[in-house]
Amino acid sequence: MFSSVKRFLIGRPLKSTELGDQRLNKRKALAILSSDALSSVAYGPEQVLLVLMTVSAVAFWYSIPIALGVLFLLLALILSYRQIIFAYPHGGGAYVVSKENLGVNPGLIAGGSLLVDYILTVAVSVSAGTDAITSAFPSLHGYNVIIASLLVVFITILNLRGITESASILAYPVYLFVLALFILIGVGLFHIVTGDVSPDLHAPIGTPVAGISLFLLLRAFASGSSALTGVEAISNAIPTFKDPAPNNAAKTLLSMGFLLALLFSGIVYLAYYYGISPRADETVVSQIAAETFGRNFMYYFIQGTTALILVLAANTGYSAFPLLAFNLAKDKYIARMFTIRGDRLGYSNGIITLGVTSIILIIIFKGQTEQLIPLYAVGVFIPFTLSQTGMLVKWIREKPKGWIVKLTINFVGALISFTVMMIFFLTKFGQVWPVLIFLPLIVFGFHRIKKHYDSVGEQLRLQNNEPAIPIEGNIIIVPVAGMTHVVENSLNYAKSLSADQIIAVYVAFERDDEKLFEAKWNKWQPDVRLVTLNSYYRSIIQPLTKFIDTVEHKASESNYRVTVLIPQFIPKKSWHNILHNQSSLLIRAYLLYRRNVIVATVPYHLKK
Repeated sequence: MFSSVKRFLIGRPLKSTELGDQRLNKRKALAILSSDALSSVAYGPEQVLLVLMTVSAVAFWYSIPIALGVLFLLLALILSYRQIIFAYPHGGGAYVVSKENLGVNPGLIAGGSLLVDYILTVAVSVSAGTDAITSAFPSLHGYNVIIASLLVVFITILNLRGITESASILAYPVYLFVLALFILIGVGLFHIVTGDVSPDLHAPIGTPVAGISLFLLLRAFASGSSALTGVEAISNAIPTFKDPAPNNAAKTLLSMGFLLALLFSGIVYLAYYYGISPRADETVVSQIAAETFGRNFMYYFIQGTTALILVLAANTGYSAFPLLAFNLAKDKYIARMFTIRGDRLGYSNGIITLGVTSIILIIIFKGQTEQLIPLYAVGVFIPFTLSQTGMLVKWIREKPKGWIVKLTINFVGALISFTVMMIFFLTKFGQVWPVLIFLPLIVFGFHRIKKHYDSVGEQLRLQNNEPAIPIEGNIIIVPVAGMTHVVENSLNYAKSLSADQIIAVYVAFERDDEKLFEAKWNKWQPDVRLVTLNSYYRSIIQPLTKFIDTVEHKASESNYRVTVLIPQFIPKKSWHNILHNQSSLLIRAYLLYRRNVIVATVPYHLKK
């Protein structure tokens, strides 16, 4: 049944030879890998206004110069990451760049930051998409967490079906969103030019504002910079592009930067000119659309596509998180299971992990986007800074042709990224301080995992000097609960192994049962030694393991091995298992961690 449901949800397995068919062309890659950055247009301008409104609505004109600052930062990042794409065509992004040029720990800080950031990408995007839905349908406000969690489950299943299939489906909403916003910006500007919008709705640029400060402006700039999260995703996911992958990735990055610049500046300007103020129950984009079109078809079209891209922006995380997890797992810093491709040739363990952790985050923060965005943004500016600094070191060390220009581009990117990161820490410390705790813990965890894998490899390697202990003989212990076909099957198997000694062990709760069982056993299996143990506290595992330890201790003195064969019957139908006490599974689970004891299960399949 499970297999049938799995096939229905994620489709038939793909052959390894079909991997080349799972790569993306530029059109699909732009939709999948740019959806996070493009979707931030829906909440980035709003974050600027939320800071400025703490002074007064008159301060909203500052959103224009702040937007210019954000666009300059965008240009620096696009040019910088374009260089990373060609310098590291196999992907890995900030993690690989930082590790190779700055050292292991900076690389792990970048990798850990991005892992958390991609989880936050899903949580923020889906939460923001849910906000857009509930802005159009206010009666759904009370169900934000449930709606967001269901949307994460849907996107997770879609990604488990494979990157090309999800890209084919998700490309349409992304391009519809871009079209919808271009229509909104175009019609809004037309209304402004034709005088349909009163100039009295906003304060003129340059109007003095009482109470404004550099600290507050820097805070607003940092909030607006949240619109740039996701810019690095393309450099992380170069292997998902069709050949020539670096060229296609670079062109996709430029296209994304161009679209993001136009949409962000257009929404900021319309919000300023319309005199839009952020509201708890309605997003800024929703208010602009309502002012431009009224609550008609176009309004709901814009809200619908906005909600879709905010939800589907999570797909950037689903594209980049598994690839980053693969690189970390390949270097033995996280579990090796993240290197395994699933039935549909995607790194399904990474996809599932991302989905589960995102839902947990949504539940903890109750789907409130405002609480997640600062943590989300600072998490991405840390790897921004490290990757650009890593490229500086690379150009200084290698000095390739034209390295001065490349050095300058990355220096500007590093300087601005570091500045924005520090602004976040200075202006939003109350919201971003958890980074200072969980990031060192993540890096510490990486090192512990690496140490474990190195230790395992050293112990398993044939070239090490640890001599193999010769095995002189084998003692087989068979725990028995009665005289049945299950036990008979296990004893027959034990006899076929040519053991030096076979011992059947029976745990009795009453003295009378013990004597009665011994009498019956001697008639049934006279050639197999029986040891009966009395359990005063009705425990099977404690007396059994104590006996096994005693036998193992004596056997080890003569280089003998102890093998425990556990009889277990297998019901014909899986649900029948809940009707039995599964004592064999408990014994096996307990014994697996005992030294020098070999544990094997001998199944007996029931026919009805």
